[in-house]
Amino acid sequence: MSRSRTGGHSPFERLRTRFDRDDLECPKCGYDDADGRWLVETTGGRIQYRHLCPSCGHVRRRTFRLGGE
Repeated sequence: MSRSRTGGHSPFERLRTRFDRDDLECPKCGYDDADGRWLVETTGGRIQYRHLCPSCGHVRRRTFRLGGE
């Protein structure tokens, strides 16, 4: 795991930490997944964060494309 000059994790890890802290309430059913986590996958050209609501099964995705596509 890389660390930035400020001593933190990479920007992508910090973003996932923010999602884990601030965005675990399902917009479909309102369930607050206080113990949940966002999963992250990368293909090199994109980074996708995903959260599955354990109550209703709704999947939320946040995708960031890298580069000049």
